[in-house]
Amino acid sequence: MSSIDEFSKKHKKEGYYEELVRQLKEANKKYHFMNQVNEGLTEGYPISFKDNICVKGVETTCSSEILKGYVPPFNATVVEKALANGFGFLGKTNMDEFGFGTFGTNAKEPARNPVNPDYVSGGSSSGAAVATALMKYHAGVAVSTGGSISSPASFCGVVGFTPTYGLVSRYGLIDFGNSLDKIGVISRSAADARRVFDTIRGVDRYDATCVDSEVRSEKKKKLIVINELTENMDEKIRSAFEKLLRKMENRGYKVERTDLGLVKNAVSIYYIISMAEASTNLARYTGFKYGKISEDFTQQYNKFFTDSRNAFGTEVKRRIILGTFVRGASVKNRYYGKALKARSLLIRRIKELLSTGYLISPTMPIRTPRIKEVQELTPLQTYAMDSLTVTPNLCGFPHVSFPFEYIEGMPVGAQVVTDHFNDNAALSFVEDWESDFKYRFEHNLGSL
Repeated sequence: MSSIDEFSKKHKKEGYYEELVRQLKEANKKYHFMNQVNEGLTEGYPISFKDNICVKGVETTCSSEILKGYVPPFNATVVEKALANGFGFLGKTNMDEFGFGTFGTNAKEPARNPVNPDYVSGGSSSGAAVATALMKYHAGVAVSTGGSISSPASFCGVVGFTPTYGLVSRYGLIDFGNSLDKIGVISRSAADARRVFDTIRGVDRYDATCVDSEVRSEKKKKLIVINELTENMDEKIRSAFEKLLRKMENRGYKVERTDLGLVKNAVSIYYIISMAEASTNLARYTGFKYGKISEDFTQQYNKFFTDSRNAFGTEVKRRIILGTFVRGASVKNRYYGKALKARSLLIRRIKELLSTGYLISPTMPIRTPRIKEVQELTPLQTYAMDSLTVTPNLCGFPHVSFPFEYIEGMPVGAQVVTDHFNDNAALSFVEDWESDFKYRFEHNLGSL
């Protein structure tokens, strides 16, 4: 039984929601996982939304100074669907600025890991994962572009489900990369993720990329390991992953290892495409219309435009510069055009593999690092940490990150990938895993 069903059946004492909000605000002083807390919550299963998903009447900032003060006059489609189906709006969760980050540290105040606040929570959907790990009854609606659901789910020891591209409407999402963004779920179990997914998915007339397709559950008994994805990773993670594969073999799965050299280029392909799309989307923040509005209209236009965009953080500026470069007229075909072709080839190659089984790998190549360690990494070192998550995101395949081991007290996640629209099979795989593996949660705010 999902915790959503359990919550609906349990009696809530008078003042339950007020006490939950109080606990949440107190925990937020330590873990910095909420950008907004809804003090008016009085009913429904608590659900949060990443701070790049618009909620009517609630400040929505993408954790960026440039959007400070922006209050949407409408709800995103996923918000409308959730609130109309028994969920209660808990608040907006912290994130890397505009979704640009792997560790959750590209925010004014980074969200802290719920196991040890000296460690990162993962990104960019950092707050959603922390909230889920801290709260007994909670689901976070999050967004993934290149691994922003899987990464924090792995580091925080929760389940992160990223559906097939196009199954969930993006209307009301403040875009990072239009061809890459996918709204998904972070929860404590696959059953909870399935319940939220079934609530928020479906065709939407406001989103032309949203498809009306049947979600399948075609189960396979083969697990495919791409050798190139396991070459450069922490040895303790490698050892734990091999142990996981042996467990799966004992459960009747066949493990097949294969070479696919093209995945070595996935990080480069992803960052070229995502930065090009991001720089285009970020061009709208001019100081005229959204969030931070400049008031000195006597300035020359270039100075006015530049001054207003100083509110962007360092990583955002970096991606604007690189994205603008790769789509420039003189080099567009050399970089962006080639990346699009390589992406199409990668999709075809991966689909061939997924026709016979599921892909499986660790979610992240390293164990959870300390915040101060991440701050010493170069941008290229940081981008390389996405090596295991970018391939399914780049190709739009559904995938689930789930805890499979604990090393020195910190959770470690594995990721299973299925074919397009075979989302239910990925969730069923994790549900099967959960029947014989107990997740560890040190906190249970809002217990009944």
